[in-house]
Amino acid sequence: MNDVLDVVSAVCLLLGAALSLAAGIGVLRFPDVLSRMHAASKPQVLGLLLVLIGVGLRLRTGFDITTLVLVAVFQLATAPVAAHMVGRSAYRTRRVRRDLLLVDELGERLDEAARRDGAGDAPPPAA
Repeated sequence: MNDVLDVVSAVCLLLGAALSLAAGIGVLRFPDVLSRMHAASKPQVLGLLLVLIGVGLRLRTGFDITTLVLVAVFQLATAPVAAHMVGRSAYRTRRVRRDLLLVDELGERLDEAARRDGAGDAPPPAA
């Protein structure tokens, strides 16, 4: 049984490391803030969770697993919020390539709010 758990642990560690590497490459290679933000949050979180599962399967003590679960919970709680705030601030400071957006729901809402209020920080209309 221990050998099977060790193999599963090694597979989880390798897959987690590969996803984290892919996230790092995506941050360097993607063209705009929103794409980089996606690469920095989604595969990185899944990669970390796989690494934590692999470490938990390898260590198998209650204290270590509790610590790993806390790390996973905090990562799952903070990564989406941080990515959302980075994306929103990038959009509001006009650092987003609007030509790459398929749907721009935030722009529509900001335009509507600017028309309603007569002012605001609505981005310039798309060309």
